[in-house]
Amino acid sequence: MALSFWKYEGAGNDFIILDGRNHTPDLSHTTIRALCDRHFGIGADGLMILENDPQEEFRMRYFNADGGESTMCGNGGRCIALFAEHLGIGDKLKQFNGADGVHQAEVVSLDGQDSGIITLQMTDVEAVVHEDQYFFLNTGSPHYVEFVKDVEKVNVIGLGAEIRNSEAFSEIGGTNVNFVQITGDGLLKVRTYERGVENETLACGTGVTASAIAAYIYRQSHRERFTIQTRGGELQVSFSTPDGLRFEEIRLTGPAKKVFSGIIEPEILTGK
Repeated sequence: MALSFWKYEGAGNDFIILDGRNHTPDLSHTTIRALCDRHFGIGADGLMILENDPQEEFRMRYFNADGGESTMCGNGGRCIALFAEHLGIGDKLKQFNGADGVHQAEVVSLDGQDSGIITLQMTDVEAVVHEDQYFFLNTGSPHYVEFVKDVEKVNVIGLGAEIRNSEAFSEIGGTNVNFVQITGDGLLKVRTYERGVENETLACGTGVTASAIAAYIYRQSHRERFTIQTRGGELQVSFSTPDGLRFEEIRLTGPAKKVFSGIIEPEILTGK
């Protein structure tokens, strides 16, 4: 049986999305890797399935490009909210379940039929580890954040892979790695190495969220709103903090777009 798919992107972070409300496809790691392959497949940083949920409007399941089911993806959450809008699910404010709990997403504006600006409420951050060289925190996915003078001169793939696979983070299956340059008051430039993709991505929603919170602690504690430039586009992060240690009302805002749709043939799904 052939399977319909949709391709979405948010600031260059791209995803294959499947509608699993009537039937959730049983995809192997090998099949997901093949579909996400940029040379022999559709090509994507990850794959998501929109499913029914007993309490919320829908459930988001996220798989990395390596085929493994993973933790929360911020840009993925914004894209699946736009997909839900295109399916006619809910109103402009949607509530759904993700791997890290319940999220709200707001369709701020629509630009024609295929794209819009989406705000995603992220989970609260209860603790931030500050070491000599880096910050570490979980914004739905684990993130290492290091501040640098010039992010364009960083060997993101080489250093990112080294840190991602270091023994310090082995107990959690490795970490995502962000290199951050402060370019002005409330302005950041971020490049991210993503675990599961095992490469630099054009943007990472949970990564820029982690970077903004780390920047608040590191140097800009007067700011609770940041504009972040990634290689794939611009994102905004806002939050509130009662004591500078816990972070609440975290919101990630940026563009999302439907790129194209198509059919996955049965032989691809079965690996024949």
